[in-house]
Amino acid sequence: MLKSLSNQAGVALLKLLSILPYRLLISIGYGLGYIAARIPSDRNRVVKTNLHLCFPKLNPAEIDNLSKQHWRLLGRSLVEKSIIWCGSSKQLSRMIEIKSAVDLSSKKPRILVNMHFTGIEGSIILSALSKEKHWPRTSGFFQKMKNPFFNKKIIDWRNRFGGNSIDRQGNAKAIIREIRNGDFIIIAPDLDLGIKDSEFVPFFGIETNTITTISRLATITGADVCLMTTTLKADESGYLCEIGAPLDNFPGPDPKSDTALLNRYFEEQIRLRPAEYYWVHKRFKNRPINELNPYNPSN
Repeated sequence: MLKSLSNQAGVALLKLLSILPYRLLISIGYGLGYIAARIPSDRNRVVKTNLHLCFPKLNPAEIDNLSKQHWRLLGRSLVEKSIIWCGSSKQLSRMIEIKSAVDLSSKKPRILVNMHFTGIEGSIILSALSKEKHWPRTSGFFQKMKNPFFNKKIIDWRNRFGGNSIDRQGNAKAIIREIRNGDFIIIAPDLDLGIKDSEFVPFFGIETNTITTISRLATITGADVCLMTTTLKADESGYLCEIGAPLDNFPGPDPKSDTALLNRYFEEQIRLRPAEYYWVHKRFKNRPINELNPYNPSN
């Protein structure tokens, strides 16, 4: 009973946040990020460990400052999920602008490779505008949540404009079918999801466990592969979702080299806006044989 009330209260809070004036919502998010950055926690240590590994030339004060900037933007993105999950297509259109180097109405088999900036879920704007713009529907993988109630709720919210959330586990055939049908397929391969179907390839000069899904799907389907980023506008008024032209000579000779190439592209984008990357993820938790886990304080 208590858990059910807690779940319903969470939904009510999200719906309330989604109708607040956007500037007020942003201020709340920045406030939450300010507090989170100053509370000692495991995730705070993860952020600083990641920043130290990826930017070894920064001194401790610079790492601390970048960490605080990240938490500020992460707090904002968390409250903005109320609009991502519960807002109208009009709200999403005001919040997120789309720029594309490809014709999104062409129905050409295409994989959109997203990455985990704080604005990653801005990709829902493609789904929200699909009927108005005569675009295909949007499909993408999702990772199951531990809370069954919110797992179902978030899937329903993500699919509310006709999108299609596909369970990451064991649904390769479903995603291949969607690609060949010309639907938008959005995949973010820059998380450590375990060693299955993964390779260790460089990321900020560190051998990093990375899934090879993009290369394998592109090889099977013959789809174009386009990079997609959703980043904060310079004036912080909203987000810009940019879809690039198809990558040249992709896929290449093997999945490992393709995956390393994608990591190089990701790194280039992150260096342009380091505070926006999703540093709370334990990106380097799986290590090559005999290497220590950098997040283990006993190392």
